[in-house]
Amino acid sequence: MKKLFIPLLLILSLPVFSQVSVGAPITETNRWTFGGGIGLGFGSNSSFSLQAAPRVGYMVTNDLEAGVIGSISWQTSDFYRSTMFGVGPFVNYYFARSFYLGGNFQHYFIDYKDKYYGYKDNRQESALYLGGGYMQRIGGNSFMQLGLMYNVLYKERSSIFSSGLVPNIGFVIGL
Repeated sequence: MKKLFIPLLLILSLPVFSQVSVGAPITETNRWTFGGGIGLGFGSNSSFSLQAAPRVGYMVTNDLEAGVIGSISWQTSDFYRSTMFGVGPFVNYYFARSFYLGGNFQHYFIDYKDKYYGYKDNRQESALYLGGGYMQRIGGNSFMQLGLMYNVLYKERSSIFSSGLVPNIGFVIGL
């Protein structure tokens, strides 16, 4: 089920991004927001990672946005391979049209394989990120968000994550 849901989510999110006009002004009848972030990483031991995090929100008020965010991450190296899928709600409060405070809850499904020892692990983990950041207008009703979040559910010994602190860069259309 999970293997079908991830590609389906990506396929359905592509038309959403392609139909949004970057320079269109927001109107009272259009309170929907779209955006997300993507990531690409390279490292030692032939490590490579690719991430995508699409989001859809609704402006409840002029300063309060709520919605759903998803994430998918694929990582590989000479020693391991992992796939991670997450989904959950988010809320952002915007002030002075340049800053935001936010939180999002993600429930992750992780598939991990150690290439050297043959160890496999399928597990789940939840994260509650709280934080905020700065927004830079990039045109019309489109913004780039630069922020810092902290996973308040992070436990050093049992988490799959290396830290509870997460820097983020994303884009939002429709604010």
